[in-house]
Amino acid sequence: MGLKSQTRRYSAPALEKGLDILELLSEQEFGLSQAKIARALNRSVGEIFRMLVVLQERGYITFEPGSDRYVLTTFLFEIAHRTPLVRRLAALADPLMRRLAIDINQSVHLTILSGDDILVVGQVDSPGNNIMSVRLGAKIDIWRASSGRVILAHQSASDLRERATKSSLPEGVTFEEIQSDLKKIRDLGHEVMDSFVVRGVVNISAPVIDHSGRGIAALNIPYIERMDTKVSFGQCTERLIAAARQLSLSLGGAHSTVSD
Repeated sequence: MGLKSQTRRYSAPALEKGLDILELLSEQEFGLSQAKIARALNRSVGEIFRMLVVLQERGYITFEPGSDRYVLTTFLFEIAHRTPLVRRLAALADPLMRRLAIDINQSVHLTILSGDDILVVGQVDSPGNNIMSVRLGAKIDIWRASSGRVILAHQSASDLRERATKSSLPEGVTFEEIQSDLKKIRDLGHEVMDSFVVRGVVNISAPVIDHSGRGIAALNIPYIERMDTKVSFGQCTERLIAAARQLSLSLGGAHSTVSD
C-alpha cells in the first residue's frame, strides 16, 4: 500500500479545514472575507469560524488593513526558512548574491526544489534604478524554469523519472527529450535561455552542488540588457557560474557525481 492510499485511509477533519484555508489564501492577492472563504471551500461559515480564529491567533493569517478580508502573513515563509538546508543556504548565499548584484548591476535570486515547483528563497535587486527581479517566495513550474532545469540536470536518473511521473511534463515534450536537454545542461554546467514569461529577459542559471554531487539549488540572473554598463553578457554568465561554484564549495560540493 502506497503513501497516498495510506493518507486517504486516515482523516483529520479540523486539520484538513485549516490547511484548505491556508492553501486557498495562498492563491489570493487581496485576501478573502470569511463568507467568501466558506463559499470557495463549500463549507458553512460556522464550520470555518474556529479555524480562522485559531489561524489568526497563531500568526498564520491576519486581516488586511481596513477591511474584513483575511490574508496570509509571512509566518509560513519564516517557518520554511527555519529548515537547516534553507537556513544554511540563505546564510551562505546572501553575501555572494549581494556582491554579485553590485558587480554586474543585475538582480540575482536563489531557488530550490519545492514539490512540483521551484521556490525563490533568496533575492537581491540590482543596485540600478531599473530592475528585473523575481519575488521572494515565488513558485514557478519546475519544467518552465531554467533554475529548475539546472537543478534537475544534477539529479540522479531515478529521481528524475520519479519526478516526471508525479508532475506533468510540458505539453508536446517527451521524457526522452527532457533527458537529452538535461544532459546538455549537465555537460555545459549551466543554462542560458530566453524567459518563458517576459520578452527580452534572458535567464542565466547555474547549479549549486552539495557534498553528494547532487543539485540542491540554483543561482539565477534574469538578465536585462543595459545601456549604462560595461559588464558584458558573457562576463555576467562567468561571474554567476563562479558564485555558484563558490557556494557549492561552501557546502562541501564541487562537481556533480550523479549517474545516468
